[in-house]
Amino acid sequence: MTVPIAGLVGPPNVGKSTFFAAATLINVKISPYPFTTIEPNVGIAYIRIKCVCTEFGVKDNPRNSICIKGNRFIPVKLIDVAGLVPDAWKGRGLGNRFLDHMRRANVILLVVDASGSTTPEGKIVKPGTHNPIEDVEYLEREVTMWMWQKIEKDWKTICRQVEVARKNLRDILLEKLSGFGITKDHISKALDQLNVDERKPSKWSENQKLELIQLLKHYSKPTLIVANKADIPEAEENIKNMKKELGHKYIIIPASAEAELALRRAAQKGLIEYLPGDPNFKILSRDKLTKQQLKALEYIRENVLEKWGSTGVQQAINQAFLKLLGYVAVFPVENEVKLTDHKGNVLPDVILMPPNSTPRDLAYKIHSELGEKFMFAIDVRTKRRLSSDYVLKHRDIIKIVASR
Repeated sequence: MTVPIAGLVGPPNVGKSTFFAAATLINVKISPYPFTTIEPNVGIAYIRIKCVCTEFGVKDNPRNSICIKGNRFIPVKLIDVAGLVPDAWKGRGLGNRFLDHMRRANVILLVVDASGSTTPEGKIVKPGTHNPIEDVEYLEREVTMWMWQKIEKDWKTICRQVEVARKNLRDILLEKLSGFGITKDHISKALDQLNVDERKPSKWSENQKLELIQLLKHYSKPTLIVANKADIPEAEENIKNMKKELGHKYIIIPASAEAELALRRAAQKGLIEYLPGDPNFKILSRDKLTKQQLKALEYIRENVLEKWGSTGVQQAINQAFLKLLGYVAVFPVENEVKLTDHKGNVLPDVILMPPNSTPRDLAYKIHSELGEKFMFAIDVRTKRRLSSDYVLKHRDIIKIVASR
C-alpha cells in the first residue's frame, strides 16, 4: 500500500531536522550550520487518531499501525531535505537537488523560525530581528518557480501541439507535469479557475502562465506553516502577526520541535509518560533526572505545553494529512461481529484513504482482486449495506463483500 508523503521545506537552520528527528525518532545531523542536511532524510512519522477499539471495548492487535492507550498511530512518510535559500530554483545553494526531492511530496510542511532569529541564509541573529513572514513568501516563490521552469522552457512546443496539432492542452500539461505529482484533477481545477482560452495558449500573458503554476502548486502541494521555536519569547508576537497576515491562506501551527524531541527521548527512556500530541506529561522517575533535566522539563511545560497546548509537531502532521489533504482513516474488517480479519486479528489495519473515496476504492487498496470482485460493503456500526458510491468517512469500520 502506498503511504502519503509530507515534505519538510524551510530555510537552513530553522529546526527542520529537529522536527524530523522528533517526528520519526531517527538520529539525524542537527547543528547550527546551513546545509547540515545534504542528502534527504526519509523516515516514518505517524498520524494520531482516536482508535475505535475503545468505542467497542475490545483489545486490538494492529498490524500496519500502533495502538497506545486507545490512540491509533498511522504511518506516513516524511522527507527532510537541504535548507532552501533564496534563488534555489536557479540552482543556488543545493536548490535543484533539494527541489527534485520534493516531487513525491503530497503536502508541504513549511518550517520557519517564528522567533525571527534566523536569516534566509541560515545565519543566527538576535531574536525578533527577522520577519518570518518574509521566509514564507520567498519559500513559496522558490517552489512555484521550480515548477514554472518546466512549463516555461516547453511553452512554445506546448503551443504548437495545441494550436497546430490540435492536441488537448490538459493532456499535454499532464504529460509534462506528472513528475511533480500533478494529476488530471489538479490541472482541471486550475484551468477552470484560471478561465483562459485553452485553444490559444500562445496568447496567454506571462501573468496567466504564472498564475496557472501557482494554482497547480496550490492543488498538488498544499502547504501548512510550522511556526517553530515558539517557546522563545519573541515568537509570540510574530505568530500573532503571521496569523493576521497569512491565516486566511494557511494553517499555522506554533511549534517547538526541540521540546518534542526532548519529551519523546525522555519517554523512550521511561523517565516520563508522554505520547506525541499530548498537552502535558507526567514525570515517572524524578530520582533519575538531574536538576538541569528537571528544569528543562518544567521550561517545556510552562513555555510550550501550557502556552500553546502542545509542542505542535504531532498537530502539524495531523493537520497536514487529515485537514489539508482531507484523508480519512478507515478500519477494514472481515468479520463484522468480532471486528477481525480471517486470522482472528482484532482491528488489524487502518487505511488512509483520499477524500471522496468509496468502498470499492478501499477494496482495490486492500487487494486488486478484492476490488474486481467487489459487490457491496457493510457499515459495521449500523450494519447498513453500502453501495459502491458511498463516500467513506473518517473512522468508518467497513466490511467488504466480494463475489467468489
